[in-house]
Amino acid sequence: MRILIVEDDKRLARLIERVLSEERHTVDVAWDGESGLDLLMQGVYDVAIIDWMLPGRDGPSLCRAARAARLPTALLLLTARGQIEDKVLGFESGADDYLVKPFAFEELLARVRALGRRFHPNLSANDELRVGTIVLDLRNYTARRGERRLDLTPTEWRLLEYLMRNVGQTLTRQQILDYVWSFEHDVQPQMVDVYISYLRRKLNASGETDPINTIRGIGYRLEAERV
Repeated sequence: MRILIVEDDKRLARLIERVLSEERHTVDVAWDGESGLDLLMQGVYDVAIIDWMLPGRDGPSLCRAARAARLPTALLLLTARGQIEDKVLGFESGADDYLVKPFAFEELLARVRALGRRFHPNLSANDELRVGTIVLDLRNYTARRGERRLDLTPTEWRLLEYLMRNVGQTLTRQQILDYVWSFEHDVQPQMVDVYISYLRRKLNASGETDPINTIRGIGYRLEAERV
């Protein structure tokens, strides 16, 4: 999964980042509310772990902004405030889960996995993403179509992952660019078309039906094939 951490305690943020990275998640970190909001509003994250008390904007305001924008991101609010009224306020701001500091990292990981399953039903319990005969093993970073292994570059992997997480939805070139190339600001939108062609070549190498539809003037959509 792609996860955003918004936490001004840099030591804690780095610990969380390391733990999640060891679980093979892709992790971005922001140290304050304003930069956290900028990243969150890109709409590319599966889960956001947000501290309540932040410089600039607090965690509940980030949750409210995400819900107002109808982002599909699952929101986990971190706080030292464990009173019932605080929890109610957190949930009313739009948080999907609430974890009180100090916490065990095992509990954090369990909650992140649960949020991932809840918000991304294509992700199975054994961390496989499946669309038709296309399978991504998110733990071992292997991919296959049917019984045929797909030899993907890291960029092709992220592209296929994003398409699979949004199966049946039309994604604009800019959305794909923001997710796959993230902070690489010098990448041109034409790179999306180039890598779609690379990915198609590998997906359809044995003469299979092309599952990627080109939506002229907009972008691309992955269709679920019948199996």
